[in-house]
Amino acid sequence: MKNEVDTMLADVAIPQVKIPAHPVPRVLPVEEQESLKERIKIMLREKDAALVAHYYTDSVLQDLAEETGGCVADSLEMARFGIEHPAQTLVVAGVRFMGETSKILNNEKRVLMPDLAATCSLDENCPIDLFSDYCDRYPDHTVVVYANTSAEVKARSHWVVTSGIALPVIQHLAAQGEKILWGPDRHLGRYVQEMTGVEMILWPGSCVVHEEFKAEALRTMRRLHPGAAVLVHPESPKEVVDQADVVGSTTAMIQAVLRMANKEFIVATDAGIFNKMRQLAPEKVLLCAPISGDGTTCEGCARCPWMEMNTLEKLAQVLETGSGEIHVEPELAARARVPIQRMLDFAKTLKKG
Repeated sequence: MKNEVDTMLADVAIPQVKIPAHPVPRVLPVEEQESLKERIKIMLREKDAALVAHYYTDSVLQDLAEETGGCVADSLEMARFGIEHPAQTLVVAGVRFMGETSKILNNEKRVLMPDLAATCSLDENCPIDLFSDYCDRYPDHTVVVYANTSAEVKARSHWVVTSGIALPVIQHLAAQGEKILWGPDRHLGRYVQEMTGVEMILWPGSCVVHEEFKAEALRTMRRLHPGAAVLVHPESPKEVVDQADVVGSTTAMIQAVLRMANKEFIVATDAGIFNKMRQLAPEKVLLCAPISGDGTTCEGCARCPWMEMNTLEKLAQVLETGSGEIHVEPELAARARVPIQRMLDFAKTLKKG
């Protein structure tokens, strides 16, 4: 049950994020694509490397990761995979904070990314200097940050959380009588507040992808598809979240498609997730929640412009040249690992319980 709480947004002017134009990928002939994939498979073996890809990357990269013994997952599972896999090189297809998190948890390993310029609006919304100065104004608050942040911001925090574990962590901290300063996604923070009744100071960041979902167009789409279940990521605006049948992380939405009896699903997150959903439930009909128009059609499916920077050609290039390496200073990695490990240990406790 939702609890009404007052939302206190941090009184800080966050930087404007320069959003790159959605790249128009070169369409590779089938023969060239297959040849490139074979070269990549050979290089992964020769260089003792494993490919880990996020659910939001191109389906070709997701499929290639699974075909080569890598993994396709959310950001935390991508990093955890690296801990358990013996490969000494991890190639992370995603955005920069994911590569950094992999390096933080696997500092002795080499971590490469197809494009180091692939960032995240939440990360960019939360520069360490502004965030650290603001935290200093509330020394009696426990700082909880979303995984979509830089290594420096993680190191400044007390806890790192994913969308899947945010609710129980905040409930746990509140039960201990701790005051919470939350960053950087205000929509996820507001959702956590409503679900737990815990007052928090919210950093005013947001995801440019989830911010685009349109509540009124979604209402129209629901009327046109009355049997469809609506799945919404909690980074979305309140008016969209309030229409959801399921609110949850990428993993939770994939599980919902598998377990729910509905034939159709309207999905409010990056359309890259459809690849895994279609693999696991090919009989289901997947519709992208509207980001434009009146809801009668999907005029433009939600896609992260930074995720789209990951391509087969760039992947081959970093394997051939060793470029695109993520560096996190060991001392910084050690400090950033503390709040991440705190979450991982808490997750284990939850699982045992």
